Amino acid sequence: MTTAGMLAVALLLDAVFGEPKWLWSRLTHPAVLMGRLGGFLDRKLNTGPSRRIKGVLAAAALVLAGLIAGKLLALPGTLAEILVAAILIAQRSLTEHVAAVAKGLRSGLEEGREAVAMIVSRDTGAMTAPQAARSAIESGAENLSDGVIAPAFWFLIAGLPGLIIYKMVNTADSMIGYRNDRYRDFGWAAARLDDLLNLIPARITGLLIALAGGQLKHWRAIAGDARKHRSPNAGWPEAAMARALDTSLAGPRSYDGEMRDFPWVHASGAKSASAETITRSVTLLWQSWALTLALTVAIAVVF
Repeated sequence: MTTAGMLAVALLLDAVFGEPKWLWSRLTHPAVLMGRLGGFLDRKLNTGPSRRIKGVLAAAALVLAGLIAGKLLALPGTLAEILVAAILIAQRSLTEHVAAVAKGLRSGLEEGREAVAMIVSRDTGAMTAPQAARSAIESGAENLSDGVIAPAFWFLIAGLPGLIIYKMVNTADSMIGYRNDRYRDFGWAAARLDDLLNLIPARITGLLIALAGGQLKHWRAIAGDARKHRSPNAGWPEAAMARALDTSLAGPRSYDGEMRDFPWVHASGAKSASAETITRSVTLLWQSWALTLALTVAIAVVF
């Protein structure tokens, strides 16, 4: 079976089964193991002088570990590659977490805040309902890229080693890729490598969302909004989602009690996002997934 064929099956398995609680309550999820490796490197290397050099060594160690793990896990053959890929692609769990925020908001603001706190790192305790809704939508768009399209892209490019290397780096970036006193130097390499690995997938994700939302005609405006975003990559799926929903995303938000004045993406859109807006975004996430599956099947057939 071709790599594209394996990817198509993996996409379908993830969509059907997601993250079975009965399995991961008994076994340690690979993403948790990756996080533990990143935490170990943080504890051992993120001390004393030359932290940027140590961070480069940590990033190199993660890439090497991903390469070795990918090759070893691929040894049993096609079925093993499909199962590992399905485990590391997160479409169903992504949409479930985003949809949970809509469900929470329909029950009450506090429930909505609790649900969105599960998927974002910003302060949620004082969020209004529209702020919680926008946060969930932004997280969904960004994680469609990080959790689905980028893993699929690197699996197509470099097989299971490519996918696992990507997940190693992306997990490390989420742990140490912060511009604060502790991680500004040590996390620099992981953050920059994550930016590089997401460069193409983020733009593909933006295209998929724009296509699903009938917004390709506004691609120039989407690109302009994407470049306003604080992230070189997250702005692309967020800008496409904002345009498809005609809703402003990003903008000011609070981290660790400090309000940060980030620019709006699609500033002319509505700012009164709601549970219904979240539900529409989840539909777009699944439509984008369907386009990804169709493209993957087409590649499998052609090659």
